[in-house]
Amino acid sequence: MKYSVVIATYKRAADLRDTLHSLAGLQPDGPWEVIIVDNNSPDDTRTVVESEVPHFPAPLRYLFEKKQGRSPALNTGIAAARGEIIVTTDDDVRVPADWLQSAATGLSDLECDYVGGRVLPIWGAPRPEWLPNHGGKQWAVIALLDYGDEPIEFGARVPLGVNMAFRREAFERAGGFDPDTGRKAGTLLGQEVREWCIRARKAGVRGFYVPSIKLQHIIPAERLNKAYFRRWFYWRGISRALLYQRSGLDMEAPERTTLDFAKVPHVLGVPRYLYRKAITAGVDWIRAMVRGDAVAAFDLEVWLWFFGGILRQRLRDRRSVPARAGLADRQPV
Repeated sequence: MKYSVVIATYKRAADLRDTLHSLAGLQPDGPWEVIIVDNNSPDDTRTVVESEVPHFPAPLRYLFEKKQGRSPALNTGIAAARGEIIVTTDDDVRVPADWLQSAATGLSDLECDYVGGRVLPIWGAPRPEWLPNHGGKQWAVIALLDYGDEPIEFGARVPLGVNMAFRREAFERAGGFDPDTGRKAGTLLGQEVREWCIRARKAGVRGFYVPSIKLQHIIPAERLNKAYFRRWFYWRGISRALLYQRSGLDMEAPERTTLDFAKVPHVLGVPRYLYRKAITAGVDWIRAMVRGDAVAAFDLEVWLWFFGGILRQRLRDRRSVPARAGLADRQPV
């Protein structure tokens, strides 16, 4: 088996059916399979998968993972995968026929262990004026990515799990996704891919952004509003604070952690310098509002929501001492 496509899904049977129809159009250069991991869906996800099995052009397998969360579900699929190359995506994508070959070519040409590619939008409603029609931090909110036309080694920048491919050996060396990190039902927790990439880099596992590996991601209308973006950045703050507590990584830029936070002054569990940054951001936000710069004002506002998430989680964890960066090299399975 050359390729295994792994999809973790929760309560999105209709989207999953359309994604399977898109995957059926793949024309890979070797044997392939698709593994669907149902993460406690209360809908007819299993029926949808089983109804597609008889006419799907490759082995289509249904697995069930009881432990809630995207990371446990992906780990279950990865453990069952038989492919030399393991590809992860979501249940609401559209892929070109050469998607898998592009991943294999990227791995081979760059002599690396994993690759990630472009994630471009299928808008479920008109794009709001405050949301750029190109890559940037706002795109991360709705799982879109475009780092340009040239390959880039991952480090300061990270891929999106909706469009990644790994040599099997990458998981043997770096471990699986941390089951305590990542999206869970009822939350917007994240950071499972970022945490894995940081851990993989320490293990000598190298990855590259490859622009030719691309797919389209459906962006539902209910996410194209400022309320969703505020909530997403708030949960991003919570996620980064959890990562800080467990791994001692910089909450703003985990990949570029340089400080020994045991020596940094804290207030209520939060590094003191972040309060200064929050005050500055608040003042700049008011100034942007006064001058009518809606785009700049919203960028500053969501950073304040991010800080709010950090503060909320650190108040909960402040009695515990954060791990020192570099000591949290465990390998989740």
